[in-house]
Amino acid sequence: MNQPAKPRFEHLGPFSELVTAARALRPLFPSAPPGPETRRKAREVFRFTIGDGQPQEIRSERNWLADDIEGEEISWSVGFGPRTFAWVLKPAGVSSHLPAIVALHDHSAFKFFGKEKIADGPDGPAASLGAFRRASYDGRAYANLLAKEGFVVLVHDCFLWGSRRFPLDVMPQRELSLADAVGQTLEQVSADQEIARYNGAAYLHEHLISKYCTLLGTSLAAVMAFEDRVALNYLRSRGDVDAERVACIGLSGGGLRASLLRATADHLTACVIAGMMTTYEGLLDHCVAPHTWMLFPANWSAYGDWPDLASSAAPSPLLVQYLLDDALFTIDGMRGAHARIAAHYAKASAADAYVGEFYAGPHRFDRPMQESAFAWLRSKLKS
Repeated sequence: MNQPAKPRFEHLGPFSELVTAARALRPLFPSAPPGPETRRKAREVFRFTIGDGQPQEIRSERNWLADDIEGEEISWSVGFGPRTFAWVLKPAGVSSHLPAIVALHDHSAFKFFGKEKIADGPDGPAASLGAFRRASYDGRAYANLLAKEGFVVLVHDCFLWGSRRFPLDVMPQRELSLADAVGQTLEQVSADQEIARYNGAAYLHEHLISKYCTLLGTSLAAVMAFEDRVALNYLRSRGDVDAERVACIGLSGGGLRASLLRATADHLTACVIAGMMTTYEGLLDHCVAPHTWMLFPANWSAYGDWPDLASSAAPSPLLVQYLLDDALFTIDGMRGAHARIAAHYAKASAADAYVGEFYAGPHRFDRPMQESAFAWLRSKLKS
C-alpha cells in the first residue's frame, strides 16, 4: 500500500514533519469570523498597554508651509524609550473639521527612517531615500498627496524606526560586526554607508528585540499596535479633525500595521492595506523567511488567520490591494486571503464594504494603486 507523501518544506528540510506535528497538537489557522469575540481574542493576543493608550507630554515642535500643505511636527511619549516624532499634514488655509488618516510607514528593512519614507517634512525629501521611494512609491510622498485630497494626515515613527530606533551603541557586538555585510544585501542603493550599516545592524537586531518581547509576555506586533493606537488617539483628539471619520493606510509593513490597528482599535472608519495580505497557509515554506517577526505573533495562529484580523471589524469598510508578482507571497496565499475576507464580509451582510484589487507587478504602492486608494478613501470619509 502506498504511503501518503511526507510534507517537504524547503527551509525545514529533514524537519518538515514539524508542521504535521504542530497540526496534530491543535488546529492551525481556524476561521475567526468578524465580531466581538474575534476582536476580544485579538486584543488578548496583542495585549500591551501603558495607561489608556493616550499620548503623554505632547509637544508642538515646529510648523511649516510648503506646496499648499500646512505641516506641524509633533512629539509625544508612549511611556518608554525616546519620544515619538510625527508630522501632521493638511491642506493650507482650511480651518474646518476634516476627515483624517493615519499613514503607516513600511518595514522594508530600512529602519534608519520611518515617516520620511512616505512623507516630506519641513526639510523636504531625504536624498538617501530617493531610489527606495521610486521603487516603493513611484517616487511620491503619498502622505502629502493625501493631505492635498482634503485630509488631515498623521505620519509617525513607530517602535524600531526613525526617532524610535535603537542606537547602535546598545546593539550586541556580533550584530555590529555583521552590519556592513548584511546592509549590502538589502538593495538600498541610494542609502549612504552609515545608513546602510545601520539598517544591516537593525535587521539583525529585530531578532533580539523579538526575544525580549516574548520574554516580557508580549510580541513585537503587540508593541507596534499599541504605539499605533496611541497615534490614532492623538489624531482623533485634534481640534481640526472629525474624530468620527478617521482611516488608516499602509504598504507592506505599514499594511501589516493597518491590519493590527483595525483589529485592536475602536473608532476607525475605514482601512486600506496595500501589498500585505495572505493566508498563513500560503506563507509556509519559502515565504516565511523574508518576513518580519511582526507577521508571526505568538499564539494568533491558534485562534485565526491573518485575514481574520483585517476583517475583524466588518462591516467597517476595507480595501486590500494585492500584487500578483509579489515575491513575498504566493498567488494561492493572496487569493485565499481575498476569498476568506470576502466570505467574512458576506456573513456580516456587508459584501460591498470589502474591495479586493489585484494588480500585476512586484511589491509596491505606485501611482495607479495610490489613486485608486485615494478615491476609495474619499468615498468612505467624505460622503
